[in-house]
Amino acid sequence: MSAATEPCHPAAPQAAAPGSPPHWVRWLPVLLLLTDLLIEALFPQATAAGFLLTGLPVLVAFGFGPLPTALSGAGALGLQLLLAARVGHLYEHHHLWAYLSTALAGLAGVMLAVQRVRQARHLVLASTVSEALRRTVLHPVPEQVGELRTAGRYQAAQAEVAIGGDLYELCDTPFGTRVLLGDVRGSGLEAVRAAADLLGAFRATAHEVGQLVELAELLDRQVRRGAVESGDEELFVTAVLLEHRRGADRLDVVNRGHLDPVLLGRAGVRTVHCPQDLPLGLGHLRGRPAPAATGIPFAAGQTLLLHTDGVTEARDRDGRFYPLTARLATRYHHRPSVTPEQLVSFVTEDLVRHAGPARDDLALLALTPVR
Repeated sequence: MSAATEPCHPAAPQAAAPGSPPHWVRWLPVLLLLTDLLIEALFPQATAAGFLLTGLPVLVAFGFGPLPTALSGAGALGLQLLLAARVGHLYEHHHLWAYLSTALAGLAGVMLAVQRVRQARHLVLASTVSEALRRTVLHPVPEQVGELRTAGRYQAAQAEVAIGGDLYELCDTPFGTRVLLGDVRGSGLEAVRAAADLLGAFRATAHEVGQLVELAELLDRQVRRGAVESGDEELFVTAVLLEHRRGADRLDVVNRGHLDPVLLGRAGVRTVHCPQDLPLGLGHLRGRPAPAATGIPFAAGQTLLLHTDGVTEARDRDGRFYPLTARLATRYHHRPSVTPEQLVSFVTEDLVRHAGPARDDLALLALTPVR
């Protein structure tokens, strides 16, 4: 089934290799050995430089496995014997204690290497499970869904967890292409559970419900049920839902307490202000009918960006928020159009330049008409 006709589409796999030591750690034993030999060559009688080799197997343990660590311990002990014999100190009392210390350090290094390798394997397993969970909850964003070209980025604040409370999904339905992007209040496993439940409900009902507002109301009730079941009366999800019907030059938008989308085109960069309703899960507090969807023009040459607050609330060292629309206006002021992939790539990289590594979950979706 092609990307354009797949019913629901899931963010590209992210490589992760936990447990591997930094490259420079592997060079520490070499540095220690060279230092010891240099001192021994310069001061053969004045300094018992071989004592430095006692720490060699421990350094090796931080960068290598148990066997190299054991060999390094044996090598360090043998080199100490040679250096001591060279100056006639082979059986001196303090050298004997140095030999014993090196043997014990070698044993400790082997135990350390075994434990480090075991932990690294556990980290790899945990990372694999985490990545599988992320790909189950958040499907990869394809290049095209229906008549929209698409691109997305997802980044969890805790890289080892791989998924947080931000969410998105795109579905090609009988009613056109439907898009959901949202942010669950809170964090941790409860936020992940709420995101998974909401995405499952969206994937099931987006194909069955004719009106976008009605779809939002169904999702609202799903979040409310989850809040009651979990005992978290404050659970809610800010979300924006979009619908693009085939052949249309407009988008229908329902905003449930989320950040407004940003529209880029020949006329510049502007925020698309839509009437906002209560977040999903709080609709029972409204006391009035839900507002209708808002239609916005959306034609060739325009690109719409949806985002969570992990983007706009990213701060630099001086505490200044990331100025999304200003940065986009500066970047794309003289460019008539921008592809979704170019847009999300620029924002992702520019965020790092502005604020460094992400401190909050963030999600980005960019859309543009095919024709």
